[in-house]
Amino acid sequence: MTDFNAMTEKLVECDADGLKDLVQAALDEGADAKDILNQGLIAGMDIVGGKMESGDMFIPEVLMAARAMAFCVEILKPLLGDDDTSGSLNVIIGTVKGDLHDIGKNLVSMMMESAGMTVHDLGVDIAPETFVAQIKEKDARLVCLSALLTTTMPAMKQTVDAIVEAGLRGDVKILVGGAPVTQAFANEIGADGFAADAGSASKLAKQLAA
Repeated sequence: MTDFNAMTEKLVECDADGLKDLVQAALDEGADAKDILNQGLIAGMDIVGGKMESGDMFIPEVLMAARAMAFCVEILKPLLGDDDTSGSLNVIIGTVKGDLHDIGKNLVSMMMESAGMTVHDLGVDIAPETFVAQIKEKDARLVCLSALLTTTMPAMKQTVDAIVEAGLRGDVKILVGGAPVTQAFANEIGADGFAADAGSASKLAKQLAA
């Protein structure tokens, strides 16, 4: 019988080689790839996200865990159907117009993908109209806006306003984050939520999608 708890432990320990060995052994024993993904890998990254949120894990460790998971997901992909890899939530993420910072955004993207979501990362310096166009094109249900500069925070409101004007506000949830961003600011611009770090962003995304 497959020990999914051992997989989650190896993932939390950032032991990529040990995790790969467990995943391969489980496949050799006939375990279902979807069960390995959900009960071993995604469950492990949920723990990692919680530890990051509580301060028990830091960005370098989270990146190592996420990379270990991504390596194992590549092993599983040929055995998963399209429905298994499509993600439970279609997400668009980007750094708003005028801001070129992407480290936090990239970590959020990685955590959300590790949680089983389909993430479309638009990059940095993204104009409001681009977010609107991508919501339509990707049929997104969650939009994540990032800003690291106080001078670019107004672009978050401009993006929310553009989504409203396009008649898409009822179709998507909007999550904002970045060093200068607060819950009060999120409320002020009409966003659905604010996350202070990648772990809480992934958790909040799941809550908003529920």
